[in-house]
Amino acid sequence: MAFPERFSNLPDYAFPRLRKLVDHLKPGGAPIAMTIGEPKHAMPDFVGPILAANLDGFGVYPPNDGTPELLAAIGGWLQRRYGVTLGEDRLMVLNGTREGLFNACIALCPETKRGKPPVVLMPNPFYQVYAVAALTVGAEPVYVPATAATGHLPDYAGLPAELLDRVTVAYICSPANPQGAVASRDYWKTLLALAEKHDFQIFADECYSEIWRSAPPPGILEVAAEVGADPERVVAFHSLSKRSNLPGLRSGFVAAGPQSMLRLRKLRAFAGAPLPLPLQRVAEAAWNDEAHVAASRALYQQKFALADQIFAGMQGYQSPEGGFFLWLPVEDGEAATLKLWTETGVRVLPGAYLSREVAGDNPGKPYIRVALVASKEETERGLQTLRDCLYG
Repeated sequence: MAFPERFSNLPDYAFPRLRKLVDHLKPGGAPIAMTIGEPKHAMPDFVGPILAANLDGFGVYPPNDGTPELLAAIGGWLQRRYGVTLGEDRLMVLNGTREGLFNACIALCPETKRGKPPVVLMPNPFYQVYAVAALTVGAEPVYVPATAATGHLPDYAGLPAELLDRVTVAYICSPANPQGAVASRDYWKTLLALAEKHDFQIFADECYSEIWRSAPPPGILEVAAEVGADPERVVAFHSLSKRSNLPGLRSGFVAAGPQSMLRLRKLRAFAGAPLPLPLQRVAEAAWNDEAHVAASRALYQQKFALADQIFAGMQGYQSPEGGFFLWLPVEDGEAATLKLWTETGVRVLPGAYLSREVAGDNPGKPYIRVALVASKEETERGLQTLRDCLYG
């Protein structure tokens, strides 16, 4: 059976690649997992009681786009967080943001633009679903460096005009995975103006928006409202996985312009899996509560302070502005990962597994990604062990 050629050069997903690299090797100490971005902080204490009170909801088909109560809770959070008011016609519930980031490209990316194949922009390194979404719709993925030289955010405005004229979608993650860089208001304004000039949409992946160091990151929805941008230019994605320590709930949402939302909802009516009703009730409570979010954020801030102390004075170390990863410079990410695992048992992710090689250069190769999701004590032990092994 022949498979689509456009997927022939697609590498394995990052974590199967990691397993192939290290699983056949004995760890050099008690394993400490610092790879996947799976929060380990306590989930909100209301989850169990709400599930128990709504078990009969598993006996009915749930609303595909989200219950009115959940959509109202999401709208209320957007108003409190960003000062924007969006009606239910501009919101839709998702099974986590990955589903939405993938399906939005199918629903919204045209087959051609100005008679040529469309281009989908994404930062390099990046969340891997961006590339698969672009390839699925037959678009050309263009990997734009997001390195220290560009503030770890892609400089889309620096691309040639003839390329920008073919762009249909530009993915952007803020706070960025893996570097933790935050898009400023000026960055969002520049990108919005570029999208208007060259007629493309911005897919803003903001699933780490509630994990920050000193100030809440500005969001694309609030900046778009400030500058009076066309609502159809912006498609924003949020999730409870990181915000509320509920990765297994698989609950997020997408916000978009009215016409874009009609297309997103139409595709989901045919191909989406609606979130079970009891889970929608939990999600409703989560979006309505900020106390658990503030408590979790305080724990991350403590761990970032630990990292700053442990790596103080280390050349190339950059304290992230948000998210919960460290993007640590090494000579070679794969070699460093192997050394850490075989000598100490600390498990990290090679940066090259989150990037693509362009013109002979993979911007993630001289980095490792380290997740700060475990307890403060385990994180401190892991970071100290890592420092002593790689930088001691």
